[in-house]
Amino acid sequence: MLKKLLLLGGTLMILSGCVANMQKRTETAADPLPGLLQSVARGEASVVKLKNGLTVLIKEDDRFPLANVRLYVHAGSGYENPKIAGISHLLEHMVFKGTEKRGPGQSARDAESAGGSMNAATSFDYTMYYVEVPADKYALGMDIVTDMAFNAKIDPGELSSEKEVVLAELARGEDNPGSKIFKSLQSMIWKGTSYEWPIIGFEETVRSLSDKDIHAYIDEFYQPQSMLLAVVGKVDPKKVLAEAEALLGDRKNTRPVLPPEPIAVPETGSGPQVVKLEGNWNKVYLGAALPIPHGSSAEIPVLEMLAQILGGDDTSRLYRKFKYEEQLVDDISMGPLSLERGGMMYIFATLDADKVEPFWDGLMRELDSFDPASITDQEIERARLNLEDSMFLAKETLSGLAGKLGYFQFFENGIQAENNYLFGLQQTGRRELGELYEKYFTPEKMAVTVLVPEGNGVDADRIREITELRWPLERKAETRAVAASNGEREIALPGGSRLILLPDTTLPYTAMSLFWTGGDGLLSPDQAGLAALTANALTRGTTRMSATEIEDYLSDRASSVAASAARNAFALEAKFPSRFTGELLPLLRDILTSPAWNGEEIARAKQDQTAAIERREDTPLGLAFRRLFPFLFKTAPYSMLHQGTEEQITNFAAPDIMGFWARQSMQPFVMAVCGDFDEKTVEEFAAGLSRDLTDPGMGYDFVTPEWGTDREETLHLPDRNQSHLLMVFPAPGKTDMETTARLNVLKAALNGQSGLLFRDMRDKQGLGYTVTSIPWQGKHAGLLALYIGTSPDKTEQALDGFRKVAEDLRTTLLPEAELERARNILTGEYYQEHQSLMARSRQAASLEIRGFDRNLDQEIIERAKLVTPEDIRELARAILDPEKAYLMKVQP
Repeated sequence: MLKKLLLLGGTLMILSGCVANMQKRTETAADPLPGLLQSVARGEASVVKLKNGLTVLIKEDDRFPLANVRLYVHAGSGYENPKIAGISHLLEHMVFKGTEKRGPGQSARDAESAGGSMNAATSFDYTMYYVEVPADKYALGMDIVTDMAFNAKIDPGELSSEKEVVLAELARGEDNPGSKIFKSLQSMIWKGTSYEWPIIGFEETVRSLSDKDIHAYIDEFYQPQSMLLAVVGKVDPKKVLAEAEALLGDRKNTRPVLPPEPIAVPETGSGPQVVKLEGNWNKVYLGAALPIPHGSSAEIPVLEMLAQILGGDDTSRLYRKFKYEEQLVDDISMGPLSLERGGMMYIFATLDADKVEPFWDGLMRELDSFDPASITDQEIERARLNLEDSMFLAKETLSGLAGKLGYFQFFENGIQAENNYLFGLQQTGRRELGELYEKYFTPEKMAVTVLVPEGNGVDADRIREITELRWPLERKAETRAVAASNGEREIALPGGSRLILLPDTTLPYTAMSLFWTGGDGLLSPDQAGLAALTANALTRGTTRMSATEIEDYLSDRASSVAASAARNAFALEAKFPSRFTGELLPLLRDILTSPAWNGEEIARAKQDQTAAIERREDTPLGLAFRRLFPFLFKTAPYSMLHQGTEEQITNFAAPDIMGFWARQSMQPFVMAVCGDFDEKTVEEFAAGLSRDLTDPGMGYDFVTPEWGTDREETLHLPDRNQSHLLMVFPAPGKTDMETTARLNVLKAALNGQSGLLFRDMRDKQGLGYTVTSIPWQGKHAGLLALYIGTSPDKTEQALDGFRKVAEDLRTTLLPEAELERARNILTGEYYQEHQSLMARSRQAASLEIRGFDRNLDQEIIERAKLVTPEDIRELARAILDPEKAYLMKVQP
């Protein structure tokens, strides 16, 4: 999760920034339409400022029948004071509890009933209200987000209930290592500023906030001149602008809005500051941060490239040295988080307690001896290509495109900021990298937080001593949704394999998914974890290229290749710019036909897998889902721990992996290719691969798992704050199409912010921050799990809530409006989840390898349109029997 945060932080760094030039503006052109029409004619995003200063951004994009609507408000935790810490986030919750014209939960119900989805987010510098709806419902989406922002009711009773939900969310964060470390670091790096406290606030401040406080906060900060309305999708810009004018044109500003002052990066410091936090963890989680400038600084592209070279991916210097060569860490990464007024450069590592001192000693030596003259042209070009690539791929989905355009407009006053950033990358060389390294990478400004197991021997003072010894202050330093297109084809290959071609030339990228039947299904119980280990080791070298050479080769081409194993399948997937097809296909062939199975790389793969198990068992949900299937089923492969145990993994050797791969690779495969590609080239590659690998006599049987006899299991994670409950109801597999359609409708009716579970157990009872249903269906078996994270003293109340929901569904017919909402959700979710090239190639290959038509999901949606209230009641009576349910608890 924290590595994702770092990656997100890098994106935020690019997209967000200071609004120093965002002054109060109340004037506008007498008629914005001519400029709008010119932008439309050029295919650009149209930006219009209403008379009250509110900015409207419209981008017509007809790839999907969707409209993405988001309203940005210049109000987040960075605009609070210590007495009202968390008010921005609490308000974000409360807008869902009713407006002047919509009752509690009605906003979500309106969006979901139309087949859309909605959410909101609070950051340091903004709050954003988000709706994605079918394109013909764009006006509804605009009405919902503006109604929530301007007409929140803030009922005192609802506020009291929602505070408990927010406090449950706060408690959940305390169970997450990354969250604890980040909160500690922000309090040191940004001490004395409004970035110092967590976005969610503190228990005492959240409890003290009143409806009057929130209304006063709205009155102060929710000014039209401080807002941006972005609408992206298959829309008519003229109609969108007219709707925006009707909804928002008469809104008044009540006070001037001044740009915030940037936080100056301190010239000196008294560090390194080191904080040690003990707890019941399996691993050590270490975070270190250095202050850097705000997001609109011209230095950001240089710092972004510097972070990419040092710790941005698996080819980076820190990863290579401490993960790959010295094997001191399970993972290490570096990334910038740059906000409107300030930022931090963030290093994060996961490792074992006995490796903390040698790792820190080595890291300090590495940072002290960094020489920009040693940076190769290849490293610079690789970093530049991957940073440009990450920006370019943001356009793949409507949501990504809307977010990209919205951030640049809101924080950088226009898309020109993207061009400025790209220009900055092009102009960055060793001299610029060296100058900024010397300027910002100084040990006296560093803050460190280390989260350690109890009684581990890690000493905060020792970390300070090592820093001062190995990285002294006096040191030498020199100085980038594709639309579904026609032309889909399926081709039979030699040996029983199949090739699916899904051409889409919207972006110059290719996604490729190869799926085999097998995975854990080819193993005996004593081999649990071997399929996962093989997937982990498969891409770590061929007879022609070492693991590091493969990583460099892929990074130099902004490409990715990954293998994975599941209970009944094995997969290899790749995504790459189409212009590199001729260079990637031979590498993929070598990976599959001549893997090296190098002993050192297998050892690293084993270490990674055991570390992943330990990290997963450090979180309640990770522990629950690791143990869920072995608890539910008593026959393989479902009864096996997919990643195995540490003992099993330790005992596996190269012959075990080679033997498994010999069986797995001979299974017929399905290859799905989506994107921009040459059909002849891909067909020749797939046919050759099938001839070389596939044994036509190989077959695979999907077994029907036998359910376990024990109905309840309780796991414990000491020192956590919440209980996590899963009530699991057995269900038929996906071959039962009628039940599958009904189960999907039931899931949609239960889930969402206007769903049955949310309305009853969160909105009414305030039992937890997250309550949802989780469906799973294999070929011959399935389940529906009801999940909630709640406080330990509310466990029985939560279970009673599950029982009540089940009983209501068994005895009472759902209103037709509820079914219509659920049907629309299924349609909306399908388009939202299948925009990326990889999502579409993966869907096609994974469905067909299991014997389903690749259009199964669309067929389910069509069948769902015919589901009646009586069908749902019949399904509930068949499966939702609490007396026959399985119950898993993870307790503190």
